Amino acid sequence: MTYHPWRTLRALDHVTLHWVDDLPAGVRAMTDGHSTIWMRHTLSQVERRCVLTHELRHLHHGHRGHQHAKAETAVRQETARLLIPDVHQLGDVMAWANDDLEAADELWVSPDVLYTRMKHLHPTERAVVLGRARRH
Repeated sequence: MTYHPWRTLRALDHVTLHWVDDLPAGVRAMTDGHSTIWMRHTLSQVERRCVLTHELRHLHHGHRGHQHAKAETAVRQETARLLIPDVHQLGDVMAWANDDLEAADELWVSPDVLYTRMKHLHPTERAVVLGRARRH
């Protein structure tokens, strides 16, 4: 089943999402770690899906403000696994897609999320992806 961050957000009655213009340069969204997410309103639908999932993971962990690299990497990995859970589907898409942009578009994620998922595949997942790619 496809993860739907908007349903998750809707179930969190205490969390408010604010659409903004004035986040620091390079920041697409941020959270206070408890009840508020601020997100740039200029993001595409796919970016919103990925960024909201990412911020919801930060909320889940109670992260506030800038995180150290280890925490940020863990949140990115969790986000990628939630948004691309099916390695069989991932393998099929990677087999026919002309490039990573096309694969990301088909999987309804950003290229960064796809890259993170591919980079952190478990060895058994990697075998599935490679096996499916060879079949095509």
